[in-house]
Amino acid sequence: MTTTKFNIDTSLTQIISSDIAFQYRIIPFQQNEDKALFKTDNVSIDTLKQELEIVLGMSILLEKETSANIDQYLLVNYRKREINTSISSLNFTDDFLMNLLFEAKEIGSSDIHFEAFEKNCRVRFRIDGKLIEKYVVLLSEYPKIVNRIKIMASLDISEKRLPQDGRINLATEQDDFDIRVSSLPTLHGEKIVLRILTKNGLVVNLDDLGFTHQELGIYKQSVKKPNGIVLISGPTGSGKTTTLYATLKLLNTKDTNILTIEDPIEYTLEGVNQVQLKESIGLDFASTLRTFLRQDPDIIMVGEIRDAKTANMAIRAALTGHLVLSTIHTNSAWATISRLIDMGIPPFLIASTLNVSVAQRLVRKLCVTCKEEHLITKNDFPLRYEIPKALKKQFKAKGCNECYHTGYKGRKAIYEIIPINKELIENIEDKKIEIEAYLKENKIATLKDNAISLVEKGITSIEEIYSFINE
Repeated sequence: MTTTKFNIDTSLTQIISSDIAFQYRIIPFQQNEDKALFKTDNVSIDTLKQELEIVLGMSILLEKETSANIDQYLLVNYRKREINTSISSLNFTDDFLMNLLFEAKEIGSSDIHFEAFEKNCRVRFRIDGKLIEKYVVLLSEYPKIVNRIKIMASLDISEKRLPQDGRINLATEQDDFDIRVSSLPTLHGEKIVLRILTKNGLVVNLDDLGFTHQELGIYKQSVKKPNGIVLISGPTGSGKTTTLYATLKLLNTKDTNILTIEDPIEYTLEGVNQVQLKESIGLDFASTLRTFLRQDPDIIMVGEIRDAKTANMAIRAALTGHLVLSTIHTNSAWATISRLIDMGIPPFLIASTLNVSVAQRLVRKLCVTCKEEHLITKNDFPLRYEIPKALKKQFKAKGCNECYHTGYKGRKAIYEIIPINKELIENIEDKKIEIEAYLKENKIATLKDNAISLVEKGITSIEEIYSFINE
C-alpha cells in the first residue's frame, strides 16, 4: 500500500508554488475566498504571517506542525525545481504553462492531459504509466491555456469541432525537447494531450531494456539477419517503440541505409532517414514502403502494421532481401502469427519471411528503498491460479521520500520471444497454432513466466503483474 496520510487536495497545493512551499516551509490546508490556513514548523510565526500576507495578497492563519511532518508533506505534495527555464516576462497563462511543461519533463512524465468538465478543469501527468492529478484549473482560465498550446503547436484556434495534431519545440540553455500535441473536442471543451519527446537520440541500449540473457541472444541473432521480418507486439504504451529505436541504434552503421516510416517520429536518430506519416496527402505506410524499395535500403522500419496492404508490402520487402522491423497489436508473440493469417497473408509466406515474433509489456519497479517483504497468500492471486512453488515471498509497495510516496520508481520491460525455426514453419504452414506445449518443451518463457520471475526477484509486486497472471 502507498502512503496517503500526507496527501492534500490538488486545489490546495496550487495556492502556493513549490518554491514558496520549500522556502517558507508551509503547507496549505484550507482556503476561504481571501483567507488561507497553513501549517508550518517555522518558529517565527508572527513575522512569517506578515511576510506571507504581503507575498500572497491574502489573510493568513498559521498552525504549528512538527518538522518531520512538514518534511513529509513537502515531499509528497511538492517537488523542488532543479531546472532554471530562463523564461521571463510571461503573463499568467504562459508562466503557468511553461513551468508545467518543464516540471513534467524534469520528473520524467511521458504525457500531460488537459481536461475540461462541467465545474472545473484538471491537469494530469502520466508517470511510470499511471496518471496523477497535478493541477486544477479555473473554467475561465482553461480556454486561454488551450489556445496558447494550439498557437505554440501551429494549430487553428478557431477550429474547436475537429481533432487536430501538432508539434511544439521547447529549447533553453539546459534542455531541448519536442512535444507532440493532440486536441480532441469533448462535451465541455477541448481535451489536450501532450506527449513529451526527446530530440537528442535514444540513449537506451538493448542490453538495458529487460531481456533475459537467453532472450537477448535470440533477438540480436534475429535482427542481424540480412533479410526477413521482426515483429514486436503489445498494447499502446508497452514500450514497443523504445525497443525498435534501441534496435535501430544497434544496427545503425556507416555502411547501412536505414529508412523509417513513423506516426509520429518520436525520437530523431542521427544517420537514419525518418519519414513522418501523412495519410491526408496519401503518404501512408503501404505507399511509403513501395517508395522505400526504390531507395536502395538495407533496413526498413515501419511504425505499425495496421492492415493487409501494409503487411503484404512488408512481406514483399523481406522477400526482396531487406530486413523489416515493425510493430503489431496482439496479445502474445504467437497471436501475431494468427493475426497475419487473419489478414489474409498465406502461411507459407509468413513462414519464409518472419525471423522472430516478440511480445512485450512494461511493469513498474518497486522502490528499492521502501519495499516491504510479506508472506504469500492465496488472496493476492486470481481465483484458480496455481501459485508457483518457487514463489516463497513477495514484496509490496509502501512509499517513501525516494519514490515520492508512490512505492514504485521506474519501469522494466518483460518479453516473450519466439524464434521461427523449421518445426514452427511446418506448424505455420499447416495452420497449427496451438503453441503452449511447444513453448514448454523448448523452455521459452511467456510474458506470464517473466512477470512471475520479477516478483520472485523482488523487482515488482503481485499487484503490478496481476493482469498478466489473470489472463
